[in-house]
Amino acid sequence: MWSIPAASALCAQLIRFDTSNFGEGKSAGERDIAEYIFSLLAEAGYEPHLLGPTEERASVVVRVEGEHPELPGILVHAHTDVVPADAAEWTRDPFDGRVEDGYVYGRGAADMKDMVAMTLKTLLEWASEGVRPQRDVVVVFVADEEDKGEYGALWLVAEHPELFRGVECAIGESGGNATPLPAADGSTVTLYPIATGERGTLHMRLRAEGVPGHGSRPQPDSAITRLLGACYRINSFTWPIQLTETVRDYISVGSTALGHEPDLETEDGIMAAIEVLGEAGDVARATIRCSATTTVLRAGYKTNVIPGSAEADVDVRCLPGTEQFVLDTIDELLGENVTREFLSHQSPVSSSPHSPWFLAMRDAVLRSNPDGVVVPVCMGGGTDAKAFAALGIETFGFTPLTADPDGRTSAGVHGIDERVPASSIDGGQLVLKDFLQHV
Repeated sequence: MWSIPAASALCAQLIRFDTSNFGEGKSAGERDIAEYIFSLLAEAGYEPHLLGPTEERASVVVRVEGEHPELPGILVHAHTDVVPADAAEWTRDPFDGRVEDGYVYGRGAADMKDMVAMTLKTLLEWASEGVRPQRDVVVVFVADEEDKGEYGALWLVAEHPELFRGVECAIGESGGNATPLPAADGSTVTLYPIATGERGTLHMRLRAEGVPGHGSRPQPDSAITRLLGACYRINSFTWPIQLTETVRDYISVGSTALGHEPDLETEDGIMAAIEVLGEAGDVARATIRCSATTTVLRAGYKTNVIPGSAEADVDVRCLPGTEQFVLDTIDELLGENVTREFLSHQSPVSSSPHSPWFLAMRDAVLRSNPDGVVVPVCMGGGTDAKAFAALGIETFGFTPLTADPDGRTSAGVHGIDERVPASSIDGGQLVLKDFLQHV
């Protein structure tokens, strides 16, 4: 068998597969990377499955039998697709997979071929070393996370639930990333947020009906006027602050660790505590409220014709425990003669920050950095965790990355010059391996 490269080098190799997901069922390269991963696992002695709803939209699933298969199993999921990249905007070829200046550069470096590489290296090392985990570990290298998941996690859950038998916990995207922050006394505190929840994804299409006519004769209640009114009310609505247990703990534990005494009983106090967190406060700002944003408008076909209908797509995100409140609020904001339908409906997910699974992740992080501070966090967006949660699996975001000794940090997710410190990937793989062997 070939020599197993460092996780950072393996990440660079994976980036060279252009797995751009363009949405609307269109993608590139998912089959190629799946076949590559499948071949490495098969060569190592595993019995992986290569499957998907179409030939091109392929995922890889493998079960590693544990020493005690009667114990609840754990799922590790990492997606192989990436958002598209415009090479003209980058300083490097986004699919060159270059390791330079201490970074792994390329589309998917941080989202999330770093986790694919860390997980794959762990599996290959186990095979080489003859190591078995304590419990069954199911690993999914999954397609189509960057769109709706219909060709990836959602399809796997619907069509092959048997692959996940006995699994009670899942770890996946976002969480465990070392975040150095300045404390009040001038020292540096390294925060490690682990995701225990995600806001729900309620993508909607609004439709307004009206009387069509000639553009020279305005209609005060035209479809466009009705639709724009609904979109304005939705976009300008101020959603109330609603602190879930996870968000409250994240703000409280984080700001206390930095030497401040947070007041989370008033809006001013909450906002002040978030400011203390610096860059780590961004995720808190996105998760203290629900949100709704108009993102797409469609209407008309000719300048001098008033259309009889108009449509808008709205991205709605709701916190755990708030879904019905959000739907009722949206219905009030729509107004008359405007209807809605779901384009995608995935309810929020939430797991306990006090569960043994979370504590095992915390312990793995602290074995790597005893001075670290582990906090639960709620993600503002969404991942494949929602699909696996439908099977009754407790889900967490845990993609550990250690602090770079020279202060480099990850950057460019879904943007330009995406990159992750090579040392963070290599260190993160050790944390991941430690967790999976001890949990």
